[in-house]
Order: sequence, then C-alpha cells, then structure tokens
Amino acid sequence: MASLEQEIGDLLRRKGLKLGAVESATGGLISHRITDVSGSSDYYKGSVTAYSNEIKIKVVGVKEETIKKYGAVSPQVVEEMALGGRKVLGVDICVADTGIAGPTGATPGKPVGLFYIGLSYKDGTYSRKHLFQGDREQNKQAAAEAALAWVKEYLLSL
Repeated sequence: MASLEQEIGDLLRRKGLKLGAVESATGGLISHRITDVSGSSDYYKGSVTAYSNEIKIKVVGVKEETIKKYGAVSPQVVEEMALGGRKVLGVDICVADTGIAGPTGATPGKPVGLFYIGLSYKDGTYSRKHLFQGDREQNKQAAAEAALAWVKEYLLSL
C-alpha cells in the first residue's frame, strides 16, 4: 500500500500541480515526509521553516498586525502563512502550520497541543483547528499527519 506521501505525489503529478510548505511548530517534518519519496522534486518546490515571528513576517509576508492582534497560533496567521508561502515559493498549493507543541508555551485559551493547519490554492485559503493530546514529539507528528491528510483530501476534491 502506498504511503500518504506517495499518494500525494501521485495526485500532484496527475494534476500537474506543485506543492510547497511553510512550517512553524512542525519544524520541517512535513517537508521531510514529502521529500522522503523518491522523485518528489517533480512536484515539491520547497519550504520555509518560519519558526520565529520575525521570519513569518520578513520572509513569508505575514502581517505584523495580524500576529499582534490574534497571536502567532491562530487561524488568521496560518492562512497568511499558507497564502504568503504560495507566493514566495511559487507553488500551486501551499500547506502551513502553527501550533503549541509543548510542554511549555501554553497561554490562556491556547493549550499545549493546539495547532492550526492552513492550505492555500488559487480558489481560496483555508484553515483547520486541531487539538492534539500527546507529548511534544507526538503533537508535531500528529500535526504533520493532519496537514498531509488534508493535502490529500483537498487534491482528491479538485
């Protein structure tokens, strides 16, 4: 059986689309999984690991006001990350994540395990909220899995 990453690659190839990623809390896990597939250079252009707010703003194009108003872990920021990444990376589809992997970093209303996944394509930019219950590594893995599952689901819907 094909892995999730292989299925995504097959779908991107069939549809002639290029994928990119802007990662924060996953720290490159999404990119790592995509590039584990031989031949992924056919459809994967690259990623930005925008771990700091400074990189989210200066490289990806997230508005400083958006971070100040909503916080880095928010649907607004992850949508700006996905949209900005689509432009910066020159891709058809960009997936993004922001979250609190833990064990520290929680704030009132934003617990450890809270992640937002963003996805941008020419027809729109979207976000999904997730609340994972694992330790730091489990939360990062779960977020990468959720992001990739959404990319596959989205590609199947096109």
